[in-house]
Amino acid sequence: MTKLFKYLKQSWVAIFTILILLGLQATTELSLPTYTSNIVNVGIQQSGIENATIKAIRESEMDKLTTFMNDSDKKKVLDNYKLVNKDNLSTEEFNNYKEEYPIIKNESLYVLNTKDKDTIEKLSDILAKPMLIVYNLENSSEGNKLTDSMMSKMMGQNNMAANQANMDMSQMAKFMDADGNLDMFAYINAMPKEQKEEMLSKMDDQFVNLPEAMLDQGAITFVKAEYTAIGVDTDSLQMNYIFMTGLKMIGLTIISVICSVTVGFIAARVAATLGKNLRAMTFKKVMNFSKKEISEFSTASLITRSTNDIQQIQQMMVMMLRMVFFAPFMAIGGIIKALNTNLSMSWIIALGVVCVFGIVLVMFTVVMPKFKILQNLVDRLNLVTREILTGLGVIRAFSNEKFEEERFDVANKDLTKVNMFVNRMMSCMMPAMMLIMNLISILIVWVGAKNVDLGTIQVGDMMAFIQYTMQIVMSFLMISMISVMMPRAAVSANRIDEVLTTDISIKEADKVEEFDNDKKGLVEFKNVSFKYPDADEKILHDISFTAKPGQTTAFIGSTGSGKSTLINLIPRFYDVTEGEIKVDGVNVKNASIHDLRERIGYVPQKGVLFSGTIDSNIKYGNKTASEEVVETASRVAQATEFIDSKPDRYETPIAQGGSNVSGGQKQRLSIARAIAKEPEIYIFDDSFSALDFKTDAKLRKALKEETGDATVLIVAQRISTILHAEQIVVLDEGKVVGIGNHKQLLKNCEVYKEIALSQLSKEELENE
Repeated sequence: MTKLFKYLKQSWVAIFTILILLGLQATTELSLPTYTSNIVNVGIQQSGIENATIKAIRESEMDKLTTFMNDSDKKKVLDNYKLVNKDNLSTEEFNNYKEEYPIIKNESLYVLNTKDKDTIEKLSDILAKPMLIVYNLENSSEGNKLTDSMMSKMMGQNNMAANQANMDMSQMAKFMDADGNLDMFAYINAMPKEQKEEMLSKMDDQFVNLPEAMLDQGAITFVKAEYTAIGVDTDSLQMNYIFMTGLKMIGLTIISVICSVTVGFIAARVAATLGKNLRAMTFKKVMNFSKKEISEFSTASLITRSTNDIQQIQQMMVMMLRMVFFAPFMAIGGIIKALNTNLSMSWIIALGVVCVFGIVLVMFTVVMPKFKILQNLVDRLNLVTREILTGLGVIRAFSNEKFEEERFDVANKDLTKVNMFVNRMMSCMMPAMMLIMNLISILIVWVGAKNVDLGTIQVGDMMAFIQYTMQIVMSFLMISMISVMMPRAAVSANRIDEVLTTDISIKEADKVEEFDNDKKGLVEFKNVSFKYPDADEKILHDISFTAKPGQTTAFIGSTGSGKSTLINLIPRFYDVTEGEIKVDGVNVKNASIHDLRERIGYVPQKGVLFSGTIDSNIKYGNKTASEEVVETASRVAQATEFIDSKPDRYETPIAQGGSNVSGGQKQRLSIARAIAKEPEIYIFDDSFSALDFKTDAKLRKALKEETGDATVLIVAQRISTILHAEQIVVLDEGKVVGIGNHKQLLKNCEVYKEIALSQLSKEELENE
């Protein structure tokens, strides 16, 4: 699969953009569980109060809080709060504060005067413990007992009794409230510095094992009570917090959707561009294949590779750009977020990931080998289908429809069987993954509920942890789905790469030679031998002859003697094994392939037409041919009669492969196509076999007049076709057994004489 990345070079900007957008999308989606947690923890449970850093507090309450702080913490707190009252404020400032905090009319307030987040966090840590202590002392029905208990633990019961005994009534009165109870805050403030620091140190020890969530909740309760006391509308505060958090979540969701849609659009373009480029490169490469490479791959396989395989790669590329790149962002980000939420439940994430990978490993092991089989079966089905459709006439003629139906059914069933297996395995994957996700959710709730009960986490944190875990598992699920799909795409990628990296046997020379215009049309074979690739024996042996301009050189011989192979060497459909072929004085291996073939008008043994019109087919080799040239070519090829009989004449449609014209008409149009090209060398590979004798004779006569100084090479089975050729080359088992004209060969070549006598009587030969 990595081999295809080199074809994505032109899309690197788009891919980089996708990575940025996916990072942004992952960031927004990973932020949503935090906001959900905040709505539950802060918005609902804490009435919209985020932390213990209170925005405004009565002076009397601040004094109580600072009672339980050391000097350093007290200084930090007071440095970040401003004492305000009606005496030290202007009228405008006082009115502003009064609107927000109505109690300022009667009491002085400490107002927070910093917006630095780090400072606020530090203040929250400092204030949380004193707030919890003060709230419990002020609001618990067991407040006095708690006071005695705490003081006994912090100071030692005997020391406290001794201190009280040493005080006279006037001193004790200073620490009594209106109900005659001991004012703990005044009492602690009156302690000697050393004793107070010792007490605060012991106090900190009491909070070491207290869960942070419980400490925060106690502090928030104090803040909420204080806000109520100073006239802040806590209900409005709560609704504003929930509303603003909801707006942020909607905003993040919109950003995520925009990123997702944009990534999908760009990924589709990148994948479509890759598919287009691969199809273009594959087609271009196949167009340069010689018959050797075509036979190695087979036409059916090349069609499958150019369509089905590239489609697999294109689909895989979309999935890769949208999921494979996105999943790591979500997985890594989700793990970090989940661990920050609660470290004690991280083992659940590991368990979920292990289960997912376990399923993927099983799927990968079982399914991957089937994908290569699947693509080969697609090739096989295409081959069978193509053979049946191409040979439909022969099948019907021999009444073999039933046999071919069974042959197709076997190929179809084999493909269906493997497809069913793969699809069943793939369909089992999603339910298994969903089962894992649901079981993990239950496990998180079970473990999380215990932690909530112990006060180590809050409900919102548990909800966020579930969401993060689901995001992590889904990320690995996406990766696992891709990992199961990737083998099929990898097989397709390798099949495409095989085509693109195949070494072409017919190559352009590094330095091409220019054709010699003084030898225009001259074709020379010098000691040419040839054998097909991977063949054991040569099919042509030491062939030498010269075909001159203005003359017709014909080739005749028994079936399999190498006639068609010989002339296919001229336009370099194959390259000679030994010896050399020269055209216009240049070895064809050293000439430009395009320029070489431009000089040749080739008519294959089997007439081939393309979908279009009669006119477009005749002009196929010469797009700029005039109407006069087309008509002349048609007249020489003896095609005018049937063309003129058509209502649309030259604009008559030709179906794919020329299926709407007869074999003789198809061959005549193929001949007209070569003539319209006006080449210097004509090659007719047994191109007159579908013509009747009368048409054959008329065509050859007209061709002789039209070709003029051109070199004409004709492969023929019929003696009558080549009787008047200036030069006839007789082949037998790949060897030249005679060269000369008709009369000379009748006298000197036994093989030619046998062929001639098998077709014509002695009288006919003598008359000729």
